[in-house]
Amino acid sequence: MPISIRQAELSDIPVLKRLIEALADFESLPSPDSEAQARFEKDGWPRDGKAPMFSAWLVELVEESVSTHAIGYAITFKTYSSFLAKPTLYLEDLFILPEYRRSGAGKAVFEHLHEEANLIGAGRIDWVVLDWNSGAQRFYQKLGAKYLKEWHCYRLNL
Repeated sequence: MPISIRQAELSDIPVLKRLIEALADFESLPSPDSEAQARFEKDGWPRDGKAPMFSAWLVELVEESVSTHAIGYAITFKTYSSFLAKPTLYLEDLFILPEYRRSGAGKAVFEHLHEEANLIGAGRIDWVVLDWNSGAQRFYQKLGAKYLKEWHCYRLNL
């Protein structure tokens, strides 16, 4: 199954919104409201000359060597490691539609992210996974990712 990963464009926002809603359904969370959707568009594709706050990647199934069909997405941004003294590529979201899991799409995303991390001189890629998502945990472990059991994730909502 040929998979392509490309940076999402402004015209891809309706597709991204559908995929984000599918992730919300998968995680039993409410979908982003209209204000959050507007901020997502403004922050990812600013029209005021500012740099985007994140990169959005579309995962597409290439059909008949011509047309494509979006089957997932990833959202990334740069952070910085003071200990490595290098950037870190942070993976905020990785979502593949359930019917396309085990297709090689997730592996293709990580190969792409590895290339992106190298382009920015990153020393690592970081992300979190829900404790109940054992399928994702197994997938990440197969990639060679390490579970950081000594770290606890905290959040302060504003």
